[in-house]
Amino acid sequence: MRKLRNCALVCFLLVAPQLAAAPRNAWIATWAASPQSVTPDPDEPLLKIEDQTVRERVRVSIGGDQICIRLSNEYGSLPLPIGSVTVATPNDAASVRPGSIRSVSFGGRTSITVPAGAPVLSDPLAFPVTSGAEISISLYFPKRVATPTLHGLALKRAILSQHGDHTRAEKIEAGTVSESSILLTAVLVPAQASQGLVVALGDSVTDGDGSTMDADHNWPSDLIRRLGKTPETSKVAVVNEGIVGNRVLKDGAGISAGFGVSALARFDRDVLALPGVTHVVLLEGINDIGFSGAKLGGSYLADPGDARTPQDLIDAYRQLISRAHANGVKVIGATISPFEDVVIPGYYSESKEAVRQAVNQWIRTGGSFDGVLDFDAVLRDPDHPSRLLAGFASPDHLHPNDVGYQAMADAINLALFR
Repeated sequence: MRKLRNCALVCFLLVAPQLAAAPRNAWIATWAASPQSVTPDPDEPLLKIEDQTVRERVRVSIGGDQICIRLSNEYGSLPLPIGSVTVATPNDAASVRPGSIRSVSFGGRTSITVPAGAPVLSDPLAFPVTSGAEISISLYFPKRVATPTLHGLALKRAILSQHGDHTRAEKIEAGTVSESSILLTAVLVPAQASQGLVVALGDSVTDGDGSTMDADHNWPSDLIRRLGKTPETSKVAVVNEGIVGNRVLKDGAGISAGFGVSALARFDRDVLALPGVTHVVLLEGINDIGFSGAKLGGSYLADPGDARTPQDLIDAYRQLISRAHANGVKVIGATISPFEDVVIPGYYSESKEAVRQAVNQWIRTGGSFDGVLDFDAVLRDPDHPSRLLAGFASPDHLHPNDVGYQAMADAINLALFR
């Protein structure tokens, strides 16, 4: 027995240097979206998929000569068969450039069943992309998708086919159109030296609510275009992990179930697990403040007694900062934007405004963040600081418009991401 142990040790010592010297392929996220569960909606075609192809698009932040794609069945109650997946260069939502279609494989197979509650990562695919390029992804679902994992506010039209596998069609004759996306949660490219990844973690103001459909005018997309203008900053990838209605402290429930799990709960999945992450911009807390006693469709978004104090949010921010720092990730804190005149009944009050002001003061002066973005100062009306400046506000007076999102991106000190 002792001779066997010695032999095993010698064999390990002989092999270990070879293992240590083996090449390790590193990847970095160039696009991402946070997975969400769904709530019943008779008008959402992605909740009625059966023997259909879905074609959706994403715009990458940095380029590479290969890509991997990540699909998630995190909120699925059953294993999910996918019959075929292709990528291509889009002409528009429904059509792709002739000759650009490539099949995606998973362990060498062009079909896969995604386990319930789990993601899958594709094989590397030789599909060169440049910074800011758009990719079309087509997925064929041969069976009924009972509980899909979506991203609700994709702000890009997804095309659903008539019955059948149309993943290799240059144009899909649309059966229906959705403004959400299904299954796709990340696109990766091979990492290069000196690259960094900024994760924008937030709620609907980060997701881009109020911006123009199909135009990529949320503030993270505007930031990508700024970064791409110089050789040095073009090495920084940006991904958007915003979720409409999301809160820092509490998961969505009831009518807000589709608003995702809390930032505290999803931080590891949506930030720390992304390959290449170096920075996170944290812009979240407005819904923690506003939901208490607010009504949507006649129902409370949160119980009127569930009011949050500034200290509640400050303690949560400190936890996120600690968890990021333990993984070598820097956290840039962003102040919460004004919300007086919001159209949701009960969402705004003077006492809630006082909480926002106190939280913003801590973000600016508390010294816990690695940097600060004062989006409040950018977006507020100087004559009425509790309101968005009229030229920056969308009709709901909660979210910026395209011009406001651009102003946010333009105000960012790019040196924060070094």
